[in-house]
Amino acid sequence: MLSQSSRANRWWWDGNADDYQGEHGGFLGDARFVWCPEGLDEADAQLLGEVGGRAVLEIGCGAAQCARWLAGRGARVAAFDISHRQLRHSQRIDLETGVRVPVVQADAEALPYREGVFDLACSAFGALPFVAEPLAVFREVRRVLRPGGRFVFSVSHPIRWAFPDDPGPRGLTSDRSYFDRTPYTETGERGEVTYVEHHRTMGDWVGLLAAAGLRLDGLTEPEWPPGHERVWGGWSPLRGRNLPGTAIFSCSA
Repeated sequence: MLSQSSRANRWWWDGNADDYQGEHGGFLGDARFVWCPEGLDEADAQLLGEVGGRAVLEIGCGAAQCARWLAGRGARVAAFDISHRQLRHSQRIDLETGVRVPVVQADAEALPYREGVFDLACSAFGALPFVAEPLAVFREVRRVLRPGGRFVFSVSHPIRWAFPDDPGPRGLTSDRSYFDRTPYTETGERGEVTYVEHHRTMGDWVGLLAAAGLRLDGLTEPEWPPGHERVWGGWSPLRGRNLPGTAIFSCSA
């Protein structure tokens, strides 16, 4: 059974996938692996290492742009997302590019894959900011990874939760406690929850990885690159020059 967070976010992404892909699809590309709004590209960062011939799972794939990039470099790819509408955009891009990525609709807290079948798992802002039980996700990732398999994922940098989600000067002044883990929610006209995003501190993420039996091998905090002027929600050149916006965790099973 889906949690309240999963139900709300499946509903939200199904309703907003078209606008999301319309606004950000050009930046993400059809077959490009972008880790974050700062524009860090896996082609340059190589956080996953060699992917050719490896079995790779993309978690919360959206329109599977990252998975398509991986497939283009010889990886054997599987991908999933909770949103059916996002997966329809993946199907559209498959037809436009001729690069087909096998995708399924699934919840990250209960992966529909056998134990120990993947060499790598990755997630670029997919699923993890939105799930109520990240420990369940990490345990599932460890289950489907082969021993020694690699898992790399990006999320909003935890420090951002102490600041307003504003790309302008207001977003530079902390107005809430970093330690307040109250989720950000949106509700509909009848009071039903329609969107949920969860906050974990840096210590929370590290502790959850350890509890799931995953080893943290590295942490990347991408700097805002010179000449990058794109605003994406609360991400902007102004804030990016002063505050980290993304945290990328590199782990192994």
